[in-house]
Amino acid sequence: MARYIGPKTKIARKFGEPIYGPDKSFERKNYPPGFHGNNRRRRKLSEYGIQLKEKQKAKYTYGVLEKQFSNLFKKAQGTKGVTGEVLLQLLESRLDNVVYRLGIAPTRAGARQLVSHRHIIVNGEVVNIASYSVRSGDVVGVREKSKSMEAILDSLASSSKASSYPWLEWDQAQLGGKFLNLPERSEIPENIKEQLIVELYSK
Repeated sequence: MARYIGPKTKIARKFGEPIYGPDKSFERKNYPPGFHGNNRRRRKLSEYGIQLKEKQKAKYTYGVLEKQFSNLFKKAQGTKGVTGEVLLQLLESRLDNVVYRLGIAPTRAGARQLVSHRHIIVNGEVVNIASYSVRSGDVVGVREKSKSMEAILDSLASSSKASSYPWLEWDQAQLGGKFLNLPERSEIPENIKEQLIVELYSK
């Protein structure tokens, strides 16, 4: 399964925000990477550069590669609604993202690993495809054999994520959550200017 495995703090510094979650290294060096760091004079980005940077931020935030992202955008274009908002809804309904939002894993990368290693079930069936699209009413949970995994229990113990998102409903007894509906744009916390991405693909 292809995925980005490079230095994450460097990417976060590039965008000027901790897109991978709390990061002590980013807090110490919250300026652009490079030999001259904060002192380097940078050219003003062009309109295209600003749009491209926003697309890259969305890709890295959700852990999606270029071809996957392009396919999701095409799907969003063909779906009724505002294209940018639909794109974010499609990203939010990916199985790895839902597992992360429920707090079963502390990061999206960790969630992707749980899915690929067959620890996650959807409606009682094991699903090991991170890009699987979760639908309204689907119940995402931890497989019975995996419920005692230390990594999962630690993540759930230190998280109250599921209760933070109105489109998810968590059942602690079952170690699972229901995907109630696609989130509204105002409910999605990611700092992404989706209209810039739409403008980029519209060129």
